[in-house]
Amino acid sequence: MRVERDDSPNTLDAYMRDLAQFAGFVFKRGKIDWKSVGLEEGSKFFGALMRDMGLGAATVRRKLSAVKTFYNFLVREGEVAENPFADLRGPGKKRGLPKVLTFWEVKDLLDKTKPDAGKLPGMKPLEAYAVLRDWAVLELLYSTGARVGEVAALDVGGVDLEAGSVVVMGKRRKERVCPLGRPAMEALGKMLEWENLVFAHRPEACAPGDEPLFRNRRGTRLTARSIERMMNTRIAAAGIRGTFSPHSLRHSYATHLLDAGADLRAVQELLGHESLSTTQIYTHVSVERLKEVYHRTHPRA
Repeated sequence: MRVERDDSPNTLDAYMRDLAQFAGFVFKRGKIDWKSVGLEEGSKFFGALMRDMGLGAATVRRKLSAVKTFYNFLVREGEVAENPFADLRGPGKKRGLPKVLTFWEVKDLLDKTKPDAGKLPGMKPLEAYAVLRDWAVLELLYSTGARVGEVAALDVGGVDLEAGSVVVMGKRRKERVCPLGRPAMEALGKMLEWENLVFAHRPEACAPGDEPLFRNRRGTRLTARSIERMMNTRIAAAGIRGTFSPHSLRHSYATHLLDAGADLRAVQELLGHESLSTTQIYTHVSVERLKEVYHRTHPRA
């Protein structure tokens, strides 16, 4: 998965955890012998995940995929004769509509995150940088529709403020160029001014050649988890009800583009989706939003 498929570190970590959990259940603390495992042991494991551990259907399907993929590899390498789980199916997939923020909620979030320029000089440089960074991160997420992991992985060299674009490294290490809106360019420009001031004399913070776009207080790369925590704080401060993640801004980005008449294939390219069917979920979101408005406002709905 790492060498041939070039999967992301997050995918590798998830599969490793799933396989370790499977091995712990099947072999307990005994000798690991993949040839000895059959459909019965696998069925017990996946049944226990839902019955005893209360895991959701999506999580169980992912764990089943990990085990199936691993046994396909063992078959290919001649370690086992066949994949005992080849025909085992996971729980049915019920795909719900993604959670999106309305345009006005996004506007509130971004407006209330934007720092007061008059107060920045009176703040400590690191604190001023942190509030500018938070504003720039949220503006960039909504301006590009990028995934939170893609944003965390951005380097300074990937941003071209003159051209108004950013180069994002997507899944399978596929690059795509995302246009930047004016507010995002403004936020990034001001953040970079303070970043150069705050971290100019701290070259030890990052490895040579590694110049992250977004940094934490130590000067090292801001993580996706840190961005999630920051957004939770900013959502609450903006008075927005509900639970939203950075991915909600990606969903909102796509939905708002389609609401405004954007071409579905153009949105597919902007999001970096390999399949158009993945992008089509947002057309359903738009229809549901129209239905909601209709039922709320039409006198004979």
